[in-house]
Amino acid sequence: MTTLENSQDNAFSQTLEFDDNSRLPQLFGAHNSHLALIESKLNVALNSRGNQVSVQGEAASVEVAQIVLNNLYESLGKGQDVSRQEVDAALRLAMYGEEKNGDAKDSLKKAGEIVIKTRKKTVNPRSATQAEYLKGMETHNLVFGTGPAGTGKTYLAVAKAVEQLINGKVDRIILSRPAVEAGEQLGFLPGDMREKVDPYLRPLYDALFDMLPEDQVTKKMENGEIEVAPLAFMRGRTLSNAFVILDEAQNTTAVQMKMFLTRLGEGSSMVITGDLSQVDLPSGTRSGLRDATEILHGVKGVSMHAFSEQDVVRHPLVARIVNAYEKVENKRRQGARYEKAPFANGKNNNNGNKPSQEPT
Repeated sequence: MTTLENSQDNAFSQTLEFDDNSRLPQLFGAHNSHLALIESKLNVALNSRGNQVSVQGEAASVEVAQIVLNNLYESLGKGQDVSRQEVDAALRLAMYGEEKNGDAKDSLKKAGEIVIKTRKKTVNPRSATQAEYLKGMETHNLVFGTGPAGTGKTYLAVAKAVEQLINGKVDRIILSRPAVEAGEQLGFLPGDMREKVDPYLRPLYDALFDMLPEDQVTKKMENGEIEVAPLAFMRGRTLSNAFVILDEAQNTTAVQMKMFLTRLGEGSSMVITGDLSQVDLPSGTRSGLRDATEILHGVKGVSMHAFSEQDVVRHPLVARIVNAYEKVENKRRQGARYEKAPFANGKNNNNGNKPSQEPT
């Protein structure tokens, strides 16, 4: 039951009443931490008493808070857990829907319909971009996910790959990264080949172990259903009936990227992920990820998704760190043309040539 009033100071007040008291501890969070999160995100005031919650604030924010609380309450009724991450995800999706088309409820509903089920867990999108990214994997053979760390680009791709493998839609999963930190000169590292490449592929293993029991991951790697290998090992192969993921793709060269993209075989899908703000290539080497996203933009069958700091689903501080770095880097880029101009430091440019720009 919900009641809505308009107080004299134009702040709206809404009261929600929940029938099942057993769900409320998890809905409210320890020491009402979930309610506090909703308050801080929406700039509303929430007060709980018994099985009722009053919400006060601007009309649009009060409406979004009510939709979020009801959505989470229904999730608990379906046996789903509600943690701080789920509350944050519901807020992101509802606020996006409210901003885009004034329909927070529809945004939450559509995102709730996108579900990835693996052996160990069920994965739902936690932002509008994540929802579009997962839709792209369903409808396109080649998907690009670019943006800062912590936005779920690789994690969601691995989850989708595992789901398709256990459902029989593909015969194998192939996960790859460029071992750029070692210059791909892996022979200089100690140990056998597995020991040489494991440090660079560890994030992919971590995601796999989140989706499948460890014994199943080991078994599938032994029989070839799951393959984790450096990018250099992909040359000359045709990857058929597979879900293929290239992670940290910002550290590929244009030649490596073209090589990898042309490995796509019959019955396969490919997801390319990377963060163009963290390129580790030698100075002057253009990133293959940047090259590919520019060349393939608008090509039929290719889906591109750009994540931002608003999609970061790790610790809230990570989003603020990403935002701070992005502001500084934007300022540096704005001043780069003056710093690199041939007529800087009193030198004139009389030959009519444009200042050269270092590729990124």
